[in-house]
Amino acid sequence: MNRPMGPASPTRRDVVVSAAALAAVGAAAAAVPAVADTPPLQSKSLVGASLGPFDRGTVTELARKLAAKPYQAPPADLPASIANLTYDQYQSIYASPENNIFKDDNLPFRLQLFHRGFYYREKIDVAVVKDGQAYSIPYSSDLFKFGSNVPPLGDVGDLGFGGIRLLGKINDPNRFDEIAVFAGASYFRSLGKNQNYGLSARGLALNTAGPGQEEFPIFRAFWIEQPTATDDGIIVHALLDSVSVAGAYQFSIRPGDQTIMDVEVTLFPRVDLPRAGLAPFSSMFYFDGNGREGVDDFRPEVHDSNGLLMLSGAGETIWRPLSNPHNLQVSAFVDEGPRGFGPMQRNRDPRDYQDLIARYETRPSLWIEPVGDWGKGTVTLVEIPSDSEINDNIVAFWSPGTPMTGGSQYSFAYRLYWGDGPDPDGMTRVVDTRRGRAMLKGDSPNRRIVIDYQPAVPPVTTTASIDPKADVTASGGTVSEVDVMANPLINGWRLWFKLDPGNEKLIELRAVLKLDDSKPVETWLYRWTV
Repeated sequence: MNRPMGPASPTRRDVVVSAAALAAVGAAAAAVPAVADTPPLQSKSLVGASLGPFDRGTVTELARKLAAKPYQAPPADLPASIANLTYDQYQSIYASPENNIFKDDNLPFRLQLFHRGFYYREKIDVAVVKDGQAYSIPYSSDLFKFGSNVPPLGDVGDLGFGGIRLLGKINDPNRFDEIAVFAGASYFRSLGKNQNYGLSARGLALNTAGPGQEEFPIFRAFWIEQPTATDDGIIVHALLDSVSVAGAYQFSIRPGDQTIMDVEVTLFPRVDLPRAGLAPFSSMFYFDGNGREGVDDFRPEVHDSNGLLMLSGAGETIWRPLSNPHNLQVSAFVDEGPRGFGPMQRNRDPRDYQDLIARYETRPSLWIEPVGDWGKGTVTLVEIPSDSEINDNIVAFWSPGTPMTGGSQYSFAYRLYWGDGPDPDGMTRVVDTRRGRAMLKGDSPNRRIVIDYQPAVPPVTTTASIDPKADVTASGGTVSEVDVMANPLINGWRLWFKLDPGNEKLIELRAVLKLDDSKPVETWLYRWTV
């Protein structure tokens, strides 16, 4: 069964470490005086009384004050009626189509709320911002529809919410479709036109794959700016909190062929953060032609992403195929001033997957483009063994070269492209990596590795006049029989070679294809393990 396409599901290890509901409401009350006589925004009174003035610095000040206090995790207890909802019961609670926020105002975006329950136990506070005022959204059962398998809720009081969902006219000018979901710790998802949800991004990664326990910050509150009738985007503010850090986030979201999010972040660490990850994402790679050993499945490939693309500060474009390893693997790609990185879903032909339900060919790629100079650091890639496609087993993020220190303030910005990823002009890129034994008979450890390259648009119509060369290097073992030939199936090139690992257990490989037409080619990096 494929992962649910509802809230940004915390499927990795099936656990999201919870944090608090908004004790910052108390902080907000202190920082933002209440105004009792301000009228609600809509005739149906889905939006409540004013919380007071709001501007782009409001959440930053809330985060600063929150970080100055010891972390306190309020209880995540739920009323008895929904404390033990099953997966099926929770999935049958959905937003009421009649009571979407912004619906009565005939605006280009709509806001829906997620009910609390199942994985989403923490109380999340939500507000709408209009004309410089923040208005609370009080919990009401009228905001939801409940399936017949959900027990009666009774009087649940100020229950709050489990997350938010944004809708816009991304696929059809006459229909509202989902464009973004924020639910589960600091996870969020988006997608491009005619795509389906796949990978997730996060606000911040803390101690991922490090010694000790990983920490999962949570978005404790959201403020959504009410758009005008002519806006092509919508702005979401979020307050992040965790044992080690508090932070203010602003997401400027513009849906389209590629949905673009401009993200501005200010962090206030409570303690030193030696292993913080900026702009993290989580994805799923189960198998493809690069590692089908032990796979018993009718589908040729199963993945949300099949490679990590990086554009270094020096201008080198690097492609690293993803893997589902036998043991946890962590790779660090050292860089200075990175220009971009992200997980790509390059195979867009349904025949590559043969899955009529999951439709992996429609999953978005995600390109992360730093704004400003991020200095020295590493793109850190974590590959986690998985025996199921429901687990997000791929994590990556930017690790700053200088750790963040407690009591300080850090600001950074980046842009997210949810869609098909970048397409540099003239770039010849890797479209497939395959491996298998190098001999037809016997149990030789020698491996045959095949890399397919495809030129950028416009496609090459003939390769006869191009004399390609290849440079393949390995950190161990022996590389031999390096050859490049034309690949008429993709109107490109195939580089292949034999690897004799000898007694090595892990080998780092690098391949550079050189074409005499001077067009740039992606550098291929690969980690082979026993």
